[in-house]
Amino acid sequence: MNILLLYFLIVNGLAFIIAGYDKYLALKHKYRIPENTLFTLAAVGSSIGLLLAMLLFTHKTSKASFIAKFSVIVLIQAVLVYLKLTDKI
Repeated sequence: MNILLLYFLIVNGLAFIIAGYDKYLALKHKYRIPENTLFTLAAVGSSIGLLLAMLLFTHKTSKASFIAKFSVIVLIQAVLVYLKLTDKI
């Protein structure tokens, strides 16, 4: 359990930093981090870190397609957590 907690802390911190850096790059009009990279990070467990970065940096919050895809990832993760907690998987 401690390794799982450490994993989530690391990937969420990484996603937070990468999203913040992407916002910095956007403000400087430089080459950006691909959205698929952010989606991949969210899919491997860093949804909370990415969500916090989105809210704190107001990054990608007005892009409907990003919000929709991110919401699908969060919904799938919520369903998987629910199924795991109820011993259905």
